[in-house]
Amino acid sequence: MASPYGDITKVETTGASDKTAKQCHSSAGVEASQKLANEDLERMKTYKNIIFSVGRDKQIDPAVIAGIISRESRAGAALKDGWGDYGNAFGLMQIDKRYHTIRGEWYSETHLSDATQILVDFIKVIQRKFPTWPKDHQLKGGISAYNAGDRNVRTYDKMDIGTTGDDYANDVVARAQWYKKNGF
Repeated sequence: MASPYGDITKVETTGASDKTAKQCHSSAGVEASQKLANEDLERMKTYKNIIFSVGRDKQIDPAVIAGIISRESRAGAALKDGWGDYGNAFGLMQIDKRYHTIRGEWYSETHLSDATQILVDFIKVIQRKFPTWPKDHQLKGGISAYNAGDRNVRTYDKMDIGTTGDDYANDVVARAQWYKKNGF
């Protein structure tokens, strides 16, 4: 599926930081992100139909949605009754109740649609903020902003400083690229 927001397979990435890579007992890098994505694959398959439906509707590559789901909730494994982040974030894509309205079940198409719209809105903000960046850079910036807000994105090379693990966009991109090669 061609997305108006860029091609995830063309986005540069360094993958997971040491902090994130500890989840799978690996050292930092793309391989750690890929290993984490693979660990989530069987659970992710449960949501594949709704991921593809939302991807079509929002014109976002389903692999990007899967990459965020893997990072945010480990495809649901990191949630307690649908909640994470000390009870502040809800669902597979972890919508923060302090900033957004929560709708649907934590694993529902409604939730994924709402969360993906938040991502799309951030990508559009980054497009306006950095109109000369290539679409693939704007996509990565939008992914970073999904985690830490658009004010955190100041430069392409340092957009992950201040995100969770200081690697959010790089880790999500590496996971999304892996999912792209593995059925998403």
